Amino acid sequence: MLKPSFFVNKLPIYGDLILAPMAGFSDLPYRSICRALGSAMSYTEFVNVDELSSGKNGSKRARQKLCYRENERPIVFQIYGHDVDRIVNVAERIQELGPDIIDINMGCYVKKIAERGAGAGMLRKPKSVALLIRRLVNILEIPVTAKIRLGWDEDNKNYMEIARILEDNGASLVAVHGRTKSQAYKGKADWDAIAHIKQHLSVPVVGNGDVCTVADINRIKSYTKCDAVMIGRAVIGNPWILQRKDKQDVTLTDRLNLVRKHLKLNLEFYGLDKGLILFRKHVAKYIEDAPENVKHLRIPLLTCEQASDFEELLFSINKETHTLP
Repeated sequence: MLKPSFFVNKLPIYGDLILAPMAGFSDLPYRSICRALGSAMSYTEFVNVDELSSGKNGSKRARQKLCYRENERPIVFQIYGHDVDRIVNVAERIQELGPDIIDINMGCYVKKIAERGAGAGMLRKPKSVALLIRRLVNILEIPVTAKIRLGWDEDNKNYMEIARILEDNGASLVAVHGRTKSQAYKGKADWDAIAHIKQHLSVPVVGNGDVCTVADINRIKSYTKCDAVMIGRAVIGNPWILQRKDKQDVTLTDRLNLVRKHLKLNLEFYGLDKGLILFRKHVAKYIEDAPENVKHLRIPLLTCEQASDFEELLFSINKETHTLP
């Protein structure tokens, strides 16, 4: 019998690689692909609790972000907000939708979110973090987790304080992006900080930041001793990294087959027009290192307005490269 890699409270997790929650990317179609390729958990895109406060389960777009398939489990709903009462009320309500875990986003660096006190803005209010996690743990029947950054800026790195608060108040896992809010994605991720948190917490710690290759996966695990590795930007266009495959090790045929599958899932989930439009950002990554003899098809693929035309362009790539469709 397969042995769990770790547990989130009593929930067994099989595998040590996780697709990071990313706005506009970790939607149901792409999560389904990544889960099939090895992502051990499925985090939704982060959802503003304000969007979930209207009606039974909020706006149409917010509800769509929380859609999932049973084969994605364990499924993690990631939410964010700045008001403790509202976060707790929304979390209690969306628990009825059947997630396995509810995660609080304390890492988003976007100005309009963080400066309102949500996302990474919560790191500046340790007492509110303690109150929020304690109330969520007391009211929910499923594990509560959090994803954090190292602090607001270089002069205000309070990651150890926040990590201890999370554990002391009942959080079952802490995911850590090794940068501050002010860094966004600039500079180098601080794996020493992730290692520091892992050394002092008894709950699982997930490391995140500067993991771009299979070698990076092995390095961050060895260096930090983290229980799992969360991968964000490097998965876009290369979900095979979740199988511990670098992109250059994936054949063009396999790439094109996955492009077709991904497009099909997008069209089914979003509809013909929106599904194709939203797929363009993915195909840009899938083909960014395409062979020289098909690079002229890049612009047509990115501006294609009909699914049938898209399929013809993919067939052209097959023909130009002599690969099987």
